[in-house]
Amino acid sequence: MHSLNRTSRTLLGLGLALACTAAAAQGRTLNAKDYAQAAQALSIHTNPLIDHDVSGVHWQNDHVVLYREQTGGKTAYMRMDAATGKARVAFDPAQLATRLAAASGKPVDAGHLPVRDWSFGQDGRLQVSAFGGWYTCGLGARDVCVKGRAVRTEASRKKMSDTRDEPGVLSPDGTKEVFVRRWNLWVRDLKTGDEFPLTTDGVKNFGYATDNAGWLHSNGAIVRWSPDSTHVVTYQQDQRKVGDMYTLRTQVGHPKLNAWKYPLPGDKHVFMIEPVVIDVDTHKMVRVKMKPQQRLSSLCDDIDCNRDGSWDDVKWAPDGKSFAIVTTSRDRHHEWYHVVNAANGDVRTVFEDSVKTFYESGHGMVNWQYLPASDQAIWFSERTNWGNLYLRDLKTGKELHAITTGEGNVTQVRHVDRKNRELWFVGVGRTSGVNPYYRQFWKVSLDGGKPVLLTPEDADHDITMSKDGTYFVDRYSTPTTPPVTVLRSSADGHVIATIAKTDISRLKAAGWVPPVPFTVKARDGKTTLYGMMFKPANFDPHKKYPIVDYIYPGPQTGSVRGRNFLASRGDNQALADLGFVVIALDGMGTPWRSKSFHTTWYGDMGDNTLPDQVAGIKELAKRYPWIDLSRVGIWGHSGGGNATADALFRYPDFFKVGWAESGNHDNRNYENDWGEKYQGLLVKHKDGSTNYDNQANQDIAKNLKGHLMLVHGSIDDNVPTGETLLVVDALIKANKNFDMLIIPNVHHGYGLTGTMYAMRRRWDYFVKHLAGDTPPPAFHFELPEWMKKMHRH
Repeated sequence: MHSLNRTSRTLLGLGLALACTAAAAQGRTLNAKDYAQAAQALSIHTNPLIDHDVSGVHWQNDHVVLYREQTGGKTAYMRMDAATGKARVAFDPAQLATRLAAASGKPVDAGHLPVRDWSFGQDGRLQVSAFGGWYTCGLGARDVCVKGRAVRTEASRKKMSDTRDEPGVLSPDGTKEVFVRRWNLWVRDLKTGDEFPLTTDGVKNFGYATDNAGWLHSNGAIVRWSPDSTHVVTYQQDQRKVGDMYTLRTQVGHPKLNAWKYPLPGDKHVFMIEPVVIDVDTHKMVRVKMKPQQRLSSLCDDIDCNRDGSWDDVKWAPDGKSFAIVTTSRDRHHEWYHVVNAANGDVRTVFEDSVKTFYESGHGMVNWQYLPASDQAIWFSERTNWGNLYLRDLKTGKELHAITTGEGNVTQVRHVDRKNRELWFVGVGRTSGVNPYYRQFWKVSLDGGKPVLLTPEDADHDITMSKDGTYFVDRYSTPTTPPVTVLRSSADGHVIATIAKTDISRLKAAGWVPPVPFTVKARDGKTTLYGMMFKPANFDPHKKYPIVDYIYPGPQTGSVRGRNFLASRGDNQALADLGFVVIALDGMGTPWRSKSFHTTWYGDMGDNTLPDQVAGIKELAKRYPWIDLSRVGIWGHSGGGNATADALFRYPDFFKVGWAESGNHDNRNYENDWGEKYQGLLVKHKDGSTNYDNQANQDIAKNLKGHLMLVHGSIDDNVPTGETLLVVDALIKANKNFDMLIIPNVHHGYGLTGTMYAMRRRWDYFVKHLAGDTPPPAFHFELPEWMKKMHRH
C-alpha cells in the first residue's frame, strides 16, 4: 500500500468528517415495526382496551334510558329503568347481527354492530339505523328484520319498494314519517305503509323541505313536527337561479358529472325559503305570510344543526295553535323573532336583535324559547361579552329581566319547566378555578336568582336529559381521567344510580400515554390559552424533538377536540411516538370563551389563530428545552388545511413543513353562508381589491420556503377541489416546489382506504422533512378483521 502525504491525509480526514456529519443529518431509518408500534396509539387499537365504557346514551321515553356499554372488546346494549336505577340487556347482539345481515345483504359482526341509532317502537320491536337506513327487527325466536321503520304487515311492506326508501323524519307519536320525493313532501303511514303526497306543486329547484345547504346536501327532509303529530312546518326552497357546483367522478369510460346548487359569497342569487304549515291528515297547506327568507340558522351553517331533519329555528306552542320562528339577515348581523298563527299563517314580529359581528343563539344548540302560556320568550344574547339568557314579553317585545348573568356562557338550554318556571342549561366558564372549557349542568328560575350547580365534580360533564326533565345521565371525565357515568335527579343533582365506572387498566398496561394539558399566553401576552400536548411513549428529556402543531382554527370549533376523556385524539399520539412533540391549541377566534375572544379576527379570516399558534409554540420552547424551535411543522384538515397553507405562507421562516388537507383556501370559492358570516358580505372596491383579499391563500403563496403537501378528494362536495387548485396555480406561477396528492373519487372525508393512505403519507412526510429521518417503504396499516370485512362490502 502506498503511503499518503500530509495533504492527502488532511483531505481524507475532512472527507470522513463531512461524511459523518451528513450521516448524522440523515437521522434514523425507521422500519415497519416502528410504524406498527405507533399505530397502536390509534383508536382502532386503544378503544377495545377500555372496559365499562358507556356511550350512545339516549332516552326511550321519560323513564327508560338506553345506552351501550363496552367491556372486553364486546358491546352490550342496555336499558335502565330510571325509577329503580336497575339495568338489563336490551337485546342479543348476535341475534340482531344475523337478522340484520339477512335483511341488508351485508356482513354484520356481532361485536361491532353498524348501528348508529336504536330504539323500541310502540309495538315493542327494535328499530335500528344502519347502512344509511332504518330496519325494524322483531326480538322473538322466529322474528326477522325488515327494511323500513315499523311497517307491520307483509302486505304493507310490499307497498314500499327498495326504490321508495327515502329517509323520513319521524313524527313525535311514532306513527308516521314525512319525506321528500320528486321535489314534494310526502307522508308515510308506518302502520299500513301507505304513502301520500302532502304537496304537489314542487318542481325542480323549487321544492318542499329540501335538504340542500350547498356545502351539505342530501335527499332527506327538514321539517318541524307539531307536538300532537298533526302538522309540520317546513318551507319551499327557491334555488332556481343559484349557481351550480360540480364534481367529476373518474371511471373507465366517460366520467360522471354531478351538479347541484351551491351559492358563493357575493352571489346575487342565494337560497331563499318560503315557510308553510301543512296539516298531515287533510293535506291542507297554509303559507306563512312573510316574504321569502334567507335559508340561514341563528346558530350554525345549516338550518338543521343536528342533522336530524328538524328545523331548529321553529318552535311550536304546546297546544299546536301557533309557533315561533326566528329569521336571520344574510350578513348574520340581525335577527327577527316572529309568532305565527298556524291556522291562517298570520305573522307578528315581536322583537329583533342586532350585533356588529355575527349573532349566534348558543353553542351547539339553538337556545331561544317560546312560552305562549305566559306570553313570554327566552332570548340568548352575548351583549355583555358572555352568553346569557333573557326573559322578554311576547306582547310588547320588551325585555323583562336577565335569567342568567355574569361571566361564562350558557351553551345549551336542555329543558324548560313551564309550570314551575325553571330551566336547565349546560354552561362553561361559570365556576372560578375550573377549566373554562369544562361543561357543567345548572338549574335556574325563569324569574331570576342564582343558578344551582347540579354537577359539582371538577370535570367535563356530558349530559343527556330525560324528555320530561325529571332525570339526567351525567358522563363526567377529564382528558386524563376515565369517565364515571351516573343517573341523577334533575331536582338537585343527587346520584340515583351509578351506571358505570370506566376502567382503563388494560389501556395503561398496554403503554397508553395520557395527553398533557397546558396553558400559554395568546398574542396579546395576557389572554390564557388552553391546549394539549402529546409526547413520545419513550420520551427522553435530554433529546431535542421537532414539534408538530395540529390545527383547526374555527371559528365554530377548535383544535383540541373536546376536554372529555378519549383514548386517542386522532393520530396525535401515534405521530408523537414516531419522534415528535405534537400539540393542539385553541387560539383566539374559537368558541366557548367570551364574545370578544370568539370574534378576535372577524373580517380577517386569514388570521386563522396563527399569531397565537406561533406565540404559544415559542412559549413552550422556552419552558421545555427539549422542543426544537428550528423544526416546526403544522397540519390540518378542511379549515385546518387552509390554516396550514396559510401558516407556511405567512410565517415561512417559522413553519418548515406543512400538510394541508382539503382546505378552503379562499372563502370566495366556498359556501356563502360561511364567508359571509365570519368575513362579512363581499365588497368590491374601485381599485379591483375586495375585503376578502386578506384571507386568500393563493395571493401569498409566493412566500413559500418550506415543504408543503396539498391534499384533496377529487369529488369533495363540501370544500370544492378547485380551492386547492387555486393555490397550486399560484405556486406554479411563482415557480415554487410543492407536493400534491389528489385522492380519486372521495369526498371531504376520504373513506377508510383514503384516510389510512393519507395518514401513512402524512407520517412519512413529517418523518422525512421535519425529523430528517427515513420512513419505511410503503407501510401498510393492519386493520381488525371485522373492519376489513365491512370495508370489502
